[in-house]
Formats: sequence, structure tokens, C-alpha cells
Amino acid sequence: MSYLQQLQPLNEINQRLQSSVHPTGWINPDPSGRYNLVVVGAGTAGLVTAAGAAGLGAKVALVERGLMGGDCLNVGCVPSKALISAARQIAAIRNAPRYGIRTLQVEIDFAEIMQRMRRLRANISPHDSAKRFSELGIDVYFGQGCFTSNDTLEVAGKVLRFKRAVIATGARAAELPISGLKESGYLTNETLFSLVELPRKLIVIGGGPIGCEMAQSFARFGSDVTLIEKSSNVLSREDVEAALVVQNAMAADGVRFLLKASVIRVFDPLVYIYISRTRPCWYSSKQRRQARRVNRKLHTAIFECRSRDSRR
Repeated sequence: MSYLQQLQPLNEINQRLQSSVHPTGWINPDPSGRYNLVVVGAGTAGLVTAAGAAGLGAKVALVERGLMGGDCLNVGCVPSKALISAARQIAAIRNAPRYGIRTLQVEIDFAEIMQRMRRLRANISPHDSAKRFSELGIDVYFGQGCFTSNDTLEVAGKVLRFKRAVIATGARAAELPISGLKESGYLTNETLFSLVELPRKLIVIGGGPIGCEMAQSFARFGSDVTLIEKSSNVLSREDVEAALVVQNAMAADGVRFLLKASVIRVFDPLVYIYISRTRPCWYSSKQRRQARRVNRKLHTAIFECRSRDSRR
């Protein structure tokens, strides 16, 4: 996926982000001599490694094909926690009557919630910027890196010689082998934060930490959310009792669950979610073994990750 998709909508705020983490006018330096260390990938691990080595006096090159700051700044920690924070405020207001506090009906401006998230991200971005790391004495290169030998790497037509290299390219969302999914269109943890309108319906495939936190947040925003999970409960790697506490809290916020289930086919234009349990069957939240119709504006989010290619 092109890093430009992570900058959508390309408004003034996201242009400010871009000016920090992938400046349009950036000119890659000319390599001079051999680098002690080449770091491929400018996410959290790559930035810490490059800054640490440069601080010890090493000659360092940092290579990034997308946005500096990686998942954490652009499509992970920062934007997700900004949405979670807004969703938590909504829940607090709705639960205020428990404490004897009467409130008026909550009015949710999803577009402004997303704008706030983008402002926070842009405000933080100078800390991960090409300018800052260049000022630390690091040569910053933008482009696809490709190892051409055991001590050389080529990026944007320039050959970098090095003694040691660190590959810190992270991971990306997998394209699940579900028939019809690609044609119907879906969101991932990388594209979810480009939304400008609240999805009326949202199906989250996968009950891991990211799937759970986004399912709960969007339910609190007002989306009709269904989470599909292969295991018997969400957060299957955690203690069952603890996972059920989270699951019950999500259910209280309106999230519906299809457990011990897998999506095997998506039909378009009238989208059907075909759920496989002990044997293939149609499943509906209202009546089992019936078709679940979802309109064409359905957004399907996928939060399952696999290792990314080692080149960046």
C-alpha cells in the first residue's frame, strides 16, 4: 500500500504531517564513505536504533520508503489512542446517570473526532521527522531499499556501503483469503484512520487487541458493530476470565459477537457475510441460518497481521 493512502484526506493537517515524516521536497544525501550502520525502516525500532547509534558516534544511514514514525505515529498507537480517548468520554457521559448526574443526549461529531486525531498526530510528528534525525547527524534516505550485496544497499539510485545493517520494517495487515472480500472493499488498521464519515455498519474480523479496541470505540461512536472471532472468546491469548471481562464490557457498549466463526465468502453488491461454524451455514444475529444482509456502504475491517517483506 502506498504511504499516500495513509495521508488521506490530504488536508492541511495531513500535509503538515507529511512535511515532517516524508517531505515532498526532500533530497537524499550523497553517500560519502562507508556507514557504520544502515537502518532499514524508520518506525519506532528503526528510529531508536539510528538515534542511539548516532549518539555513540557511529556514521548512520536511515532508509524509509513510507512515513517516518511507522505504525506507532501514523496508523497505530497515536491515532488509535486518540479515538479511544474520545470514545471513553462518550461512555463516561452516557454512564453519568449512575452517579446521579443527569445529562442531555450526547451529540457525536465523528468528523471532528477524526480531525482531532489528525491534529494530535501532526503535532507529535516533528519528534519523528526527517529534519530532526538529520540534525542528529543521521543521513535520511527516502525510497525502496534493496540489498545488492552483503555490504551494500541501493535506495533511489544511490548505493550505500555499510559495515552493519538493521532491518526494522515491521508488519502490515494481511490480505485474508476470503472470496469476494477484495471486490467488496475493506479497511485495515492502516486505512481505518482515513475515514471522514462514521460507518453505519462495521464488521471487525479478528478479536485481538486492535480489533477489540476499535470495535468498542466505533460502537460507542454509534456504528452497528459485529466482531467475528474464530475462538470461543475475544483476546484468545489472554487469561479467559480477563478476556471475558473485556468481552462483556464491549457487549454492554453494543458490540455483537460471532464466536467460533470464520468468514468464508462475501457477496457484492448485496453483501452477505457467510459464516462457517461446524459446517457452512448462513448466520444472522436475529435468526440463525438465515442470510445477513448488509448495505453497500458496509465497511469491513481486518486487523490480522503477518510479517512484512524485509525490504522497505
